[in-house]
Amino acid sequence: MKLCCLQLFNAGQLGDVLVIWQAKESSWNAHCSIDVQLLCGAGLDATRAYLEADGSAQAVEALRYLLDCEAAGDFVGFSVVEESRWRANYYLG
Repeated sequence: MKLCCLQLFNAGQLGDVLVIWQAKESSWNAHCSIDVQLLCGAGLDATRAYLEADGSAQAVEALRYLLDCEAAGDFVGFSVVEESRWRANYYLG
């Protein structure tokens, strides 16, 4: 499931944000293994804006979690390109 989310991250389509969120929230183990950064394949700002505009209960929950993680420092130095490169090295290493 995590690798599928990584593929969606690499595609960078905002329409996949809630699909990744659903996967992340499908179980406790999935929540722990699917990193919040994988929601942001289109970029952090674009993801925030997308979730705000969507306004569904699921989007509000995902946005709240994303903002909490951002406040905790989980996105310091975040870059889609660098995140993708790091994960490619990790899995293909």
